[in-house]
Amino acid sequence: PQARVGRKRSALRLLVPRLVLTLSAPAETRALADRHFRGLGGGVPGVGRAPGRVAFVSDPGAFSYADFVRGFLLPNLPCVFSSAFTQVWGSRRRWVTPAGRPDFDHLLRTYGDVVVPVANCGVQEYNSNPKEHMPLRDYITYWKEYIRGGYSSPRGCLYLKDWHLCRDFPAAVEDVFTLPEYFSSDWLNEFWDALDVDDYRFVYAGPAGSWSPFHADIFRSFSWSVNICGRKRWLLFPPGQEETLRDRHGSLPYDVTSPALCDTHLYPQGRLACPPLEVTQEAGEMLFVPSGWHHQVHNLDDTISINHNWVNGFNLANMWRFLQQELRAVQEEVSEWRDSMPDWHHHCQVIMRSCSGINFAEFYHFLKVVAEKRLLVLGEAAAKDGTGLGFEQAAFDAGRITDVLASLVAHPDFQRVDTSMFSPRPEELLQQLRKVVAATSAP
Repeated sequence: PQARVGRKRSALRLLVPRLVLTLSAPAETRALADRHFRGLGGGVPGVGRAPGRVAFVSDPGAFSYADFVRGFLLPNLPCVFSSAFTQVWGSRRRWVTPAGRPDFDHLLRTYGDVVVPVANCGVQEYNSNPKEHMPLRDYITYWKEYIRGGYSSPRGCLYLKDWHLCRDFPAAVEDVFTLPEYFSSDWLNEFWDALDVDDYRFVYAGPAGSWSPFHADIFRSFSWSVNICGRKRWLLFPPGQEETLRDRHGSLPYDVTSPALCDTHLYPQGRLACPPLEVTQEAGEMLFVPSGWHHQVHNLDDTISINHNWVNGFNLANMWRFLQQELRAVQEEVSEWRDSMPDWHHHCQVIMRSCSGINFAEFYHFLKVVAEKRLLVLGEAAAKDGTGLGFEQAAFDAGRITDVLASLVAHPDFQRVDTSMFSPRPEELLQQLRKVVAATSAP
């Protein structure tokens, strides 16, 4: 219980300055964003051909949050931040040897007994890799043997993936990394921190040759990835381009570098596919992966990285669109039982929760948790002078939540969800948000 309380306090300590003090775009950025979303008309930004190259941001002192919003969040485009943005991180000093390699001795002393998830890159299980769990010391023993064996092992190429370091060691987070302000508006982890059960903050670590198959990030979230040491090769595809990579059965490829993609019988639209946007991410550099961009990642060296998935007002509509697509896919899969299965719609929501990690009811609770914090900020600001960065960010967030909540409340499948025990009821929260948004938008 004491550890649980300490973890909760740690989460709250991180959340409060994030929400109110450090994050927000100034008023002109909010106005620009509002105009952008009105003009978008329900479309997904960043759809189509990839840009010619990924922009590189070199100087932390010359790049503001507003610059990031205008240049990358709104158009949904990737960028790479130089190692200058992460040079003060504790992990870059403590987890890495002077030669720039993983410091196995430090990791063993600090985390050796922690049980971590490990994937086998040499085994395909559907479009992913099977995982096992082992103490970190056992994985590091394997890794050293893999290096001594000339980067080969009878056990295959094992890759430590999705280790929830922040969840497991919340008090140590500040010694590992400092959350960049560009990524601080993070509703996904704000929600899970409030529930105190999970998060979407991960450590990846693996030898040269380890890799992640072709995929898009969970819930069509944004993600950021920092190489603590080592280099990664990224293959990035903007939203929509993945459709040209589907095989004749409609499935996406496991490996976009496979020669099989040249077989037009297997991949009928392969000739229409554009080359990916290729990025080599160096040690210390930070890559922003936009919403809905499919990607495949290869470690070129022995590499450790920190990665976060995050959602905010700039990609909330993409998340909602994705959840609707997921429910339709479930409904199509079990359509033959629609007339014979009692509570068929409820069972579809249960299956969706199992497959996607969230269903419509939980999505409402996600919106509610985020909305209530924004309403609190706006209420306190209104009691003062209604200005300031915290006010502008909260007002922008409330507007985006209102748009998506209105769509959710009107959705026929959500109307079948029993919301009688929800507090507040969805319609009541929507009405409250609309009043506040109207008040904050008034001249």
